[in-house]
Amino acid sequence: QVQLVESGGGLVQAGGSLRLSCAASGRAFLFMGWFRQAPGKEREFVASIVWSKGNTYYADSVKGRFTISRDSAKNTASLQMNSLKPEDTAVYYCAAGLIGTMTMTNSYRYWGLGTQVTVSS
Repeated sequence: QVQLVESGGGLVQAGGSLRLSCAASGRAFLFMGWFRQAPGKEREFVASIVWSKGNTYYADSVKGRFTISRDSAKNTASLQMNSLKPEDTAVYYCAAGLIGTMTMTNSYRYWGLGTQVTVSS
């Protein structure tokens, strides 16, 4: 069966860094991405990566601060988050898909359960 497991969340001060990881198992994917959802808000796109080519895409709000990467041998995607801001506080979800637009939630077939990121001011 397909499984995505996130790790690396936690509590940091504004300006700090965290690195999230997503371990995937069960099958290969065309692309993987990270989404986040804050209380009372809709789930939003953060970053994605094309597995084969390594092309990356970022939400404007995180460009220059976050970096998505993948380790093909370990079937793992990571999100390095630097210069964190309080508005980055959310549950972060790893997701994977096969077809569709990589910035859209409904393009992702498989989802992890999420990991909490809290940034204090």
